[in-house]
Amino acid sequence: MTEHTNAFSLTTREDGVAIITMDVPGEKMNTLKAAFGDEVNGVLDQLETTDNLQGVVLISGKPDSFVAGADISMLDACKTAEEAEALSLQGHKVFARLEGLKVPVVAAIHGPCLGGGLELALACHRRVCSDDDKTRLGVPEVQLGLLPGGGGTQRLPKLVGIAKSLDMMLTGKQLRSKQALKMGLVDEMVPNTILLETAVKLVLKGKPKSVKPRLKGVEKLLENNPVGLKVLFDQARKKTLAKTRGNYPAAERILDCVETGVSDSRRGYATEAKHFGALVQSAESQQLRNIFFATTEMKKESGAEGGEALPVRKTGVLGGGLMGAGIANVTAMRAKLPVRVKDVAPAGVSNALRYSYDRLMKQVKRRHLTKRQMENQMARLTGATDYSGFSDIDIVVEAVFEDLSLKHSMVKEVEANAKPSTIFASNTSSLPIGQIAEAAERPEQVIGLHYFSPVEKMPLVEVIAHEKTSPETIATTVAFAKAQGKTPIVVKDGAGFYVNRILALYVNEAAQVLLEGHSVDAMDNALLNFGFPVGPFKLLDEVGIDVGSKIAPILENELGERFKAPDAFSKLIADGRLGKKSKKGFYDYSKKSKGKKVDLSVYGVLGSQPTATTVATEVAERCALQMLNEAARCLEEGIIASPRDGDIGAIFGIGFPPFLGGPFRYMDTLGAKHMVHTLNALKERNGDRFTPADLLVKMAENDEKFYQ
Repeated sequence: MTEHTNAFSLTTREDGVAIITMDVPGEKMNTLKAAFGDEVNGVLDQLETTDNLQGVVLISGKPDSFVAGADISMLDACKTAEEAEALSLQGHKVFARLEGLKVPVVAAIHGPCLGGGLELALACHRRVCSDDDKTRLGVPEVQLGLLPGGGGTQRLPKLVGIAKSLDMMLTGKQLRSKQALKMGLVDEMVPNTILLETAVKLVLKGKPKSVKPRLKGVEKLLENNPVGLKVLFDQARKKTLAKTRGNYPAAERILDCVETGVSDSRRGYATEAKHFGALVQSAESQQLRNIFFATTEMKKESGAEGGEALPVRKTGVLGGGLMGAGIANVTAMRAKLPVRVKDVAPAGVSNALRYSYDRLMKQVKRRHLTKRQMENQMARLTGATDYSGFSDIDIVVEAVFEDLSLKHSMVKEVEANAKPSTIFASNTSSLPIGQIAEAAERPEQVIGLHYFSPVEKMPLVEVIAHEKTSPETIATTVAFAKAQGKTPIVVKDGAGFYVNRILALYVNEAAQVLLEGHSVDAMDNALLNFGFPVGPFKLLDEVGIDVGSKIAPILENELGERFKAPDAFSKLIADGRLGKKSKKGFYDYSKKSKGKKVDLSVYGVLGSQPTATTVATEVAERCALQMLNEAARCLEEGIIASPRDGDIGAIFGIGFPPFLGGPFRYMDTLGAKHMVHTLNALKERNGDRFTPADLLVKMAENDEKFYQ
């Protein structure tokens, strides 16, 4: 017999095992909604009154997902912390009823099982998952400024141990099936074809007698006694604060919930609900949820009005250096497309292929891939020193030196050797695309596709259309970038585009402040506290001080005096200080220091000693304001299409603090009047480079916001 409700159907088999199938109508993925509370209680009422019930299997009706988590918009609808706390308490009650059933309950997991989905599985007595690569288990709530509010902070430590559960909750990382099995998060891992069958067998085994985490070595030592527990939580707090610098309250609340639950389970659940309610209403979580909604929205957009994306079946990459190798890697491994790499030297080609080979071999060693799978993926990559194999390529990404005449010759060569419909995408970081397209016979097929280094890790790409780029070229390039796992923003052509343009002024200002007598580490620290992932000088060392100096004249020439780089940069380059790559920069890269300490001799080269006593927060604000002001100018000039694109670009491209929501959300928090007043005060002290953008002045007069 089958009973249907909206999202849950209940079938009882002849062997007395009931199957609850979750399948939210009209949705690609299952998500948990508050409205399901009554439905689930109704199903549980039936189960509690079913005669000869042997047990229950909980499975998804979706082909590729278990439960992707709670419905985020449901949290947005909460007006008070009490409302959000009530949602958590409601979840606790339902999951406790499920856990309290007299018969065994087994979760059969295939596909993403995340957040509330994993908490639902944790309330079952056993879990079995498919060995499919789509299966991922985790509690990523911290990434939205939240904590697991469905009992996760209490059940997860009891199942896998405190240290492992904290690692999962504080990072939000997702585990593959094999890792989940090894950890004891699931009891069995089987092919998806026999998932239900295996779950039924586990049900018929009965309830497990007791659940104890598999602890070894240090974990065993620390987690089984009060003194060890104190050490564990003290260390976790210290590590967490060093990482979050107090900017992400969810992490500390997670620790609080787990620690409370260890000594008193009932209080643990109450603490979890209370903290969950407060976090839902926190400014940090609201901004992180805004980012989530923005990226979800962007996934559905083509990037060009009236442009249809053309199919991309084969790709080319020009240049086998670090960027070219990274672009070839994400194209072959993530987009799963064949890539032909061309470089002038055989060493360049082999470097690009070796780059992907080394990365794949790491996965083979970790047993995430078999040798056969690795060989199949490597087969997508080929290379040569000429244009053989380019005749049927759909899109070519150029990643050669920042030299206009070199890029002109690349355009001409591709047009001569590829088919008439081939798109030429340039990974330039600063040269206007219109200038590159001047050498093209088909300028409508020339576009910018600006990646950030390291390519595999940085989620953003800027898609840059010049005046003649066709809508089809834009739509095809956006779809190609998404296939590589990137978040693309479409920006208008212009020197530095968006991300490097706002970054240049921020870095220049940091250099100005340094020359006024501040120390490298105090500056980097101040901006880490502000929320950036690295300080400006560490960033310069990572990127290469010479790279910045090459971009600066282009920006100054195209955009004016305010982009003039401080002379300090040329002094550093003359001293052979290019950063990490030359083992000499602002930081000391000798074996002893490994970039952890400032190279004090840098002050002699710059001719300034650290003597300034200005408050660090003021210094950080000065650098950030340059970035914010320029972001407003980019919107005003139409370089970016919307504040949303500007926020996503800055967060995903240069690590603008996500908890602040991006430059435009942050400017809304500060207010246009405050922005203009502060910029004018800085202009009086430091010069015209702080002149407020016209748009900000207008907004201050009319009391407007970027997000109405």
